[in-house]
Amino acid sequence: MPTPAQAHFMRATAAAESSAAAEDNPLALATGYELMLHKLATDRRRLKEVQSMELKAELKRELLPEYVPYVEGVLAAGTGVQDDVLMTVLIWRIDAGDGKGAMEIARYAIAHQLSLPDQYQRTTSTLIAEEFADAAKRTRDGGSPVDASALKDVLELTMGQDMPDQVRAKLHKEIGLSLSLSIGEQPLTNEGLEIGNTALEHMKRAMELNDKVGIKKEIQKLERELKNATTSSAGS
Repeated sequence: MPTPAQAHFMRATAAAESSAAAEDNPLALATGYELMLHKLATDRRRLKEVQSMELKAELKRELLPEYVPYVEGVLAAGTGVQDDVLMTVLIWRIDAGDGKGAMEIARYAIAHQLSLPDQYQRTTSTLIAEEFADAAKRTRDGGSPVDASALKDVLELTMGQDMPDQVRAKLHKEIGLSLSLSIGEQPLTNEGLEIGNTALEHMKRAMELNDKVGIKKEIQKLERELKNATTSSAGS
């Protein structure tokens, strides 16, 4: 055991060394979370220098692997503590097209009621629903197929969470459209009829939530197709 005098000397020495280290390197005494916040601030500055949304998404895809070990550690610990780094990575993963990775964080965030960083005005559930819906629209507009099952997972995750009706309407709309487009132009089979009816339910629900969601023509078209398929099936 050190004497009181020795203990005082050790504390004084440690304090002096720590102070000197902090002056040479302000991050020397930072926690892991503080270090990640510093990295996040640096990466945000890089992103602000890019004007193109497409190039921003590419840069996020480049940066995101550097956050994987941290995210894995937070999710494994499961403490549920508010974490701005984690929540920013959630948004970046959606922007970068990593829906699966985003959902890993989204489930954790909803379960622990985590909030978004201060610069985001929406609630967590609202952002998750809207960003996934918007990403699906961009994919659809680009002529690529949308994974309806992934959107259904988002809908289920955010079910019961408070958000503007317009946002939930967008999610139902994209689910309905992705299902209807998956049927194709061929005569509807029994499976096709089932998918079509499910798509119609989501489209109509979108209209119930927001009559300006812009899906009336698609509903009318799908209703005609389902009616014709049902008539043909009954007459055969």
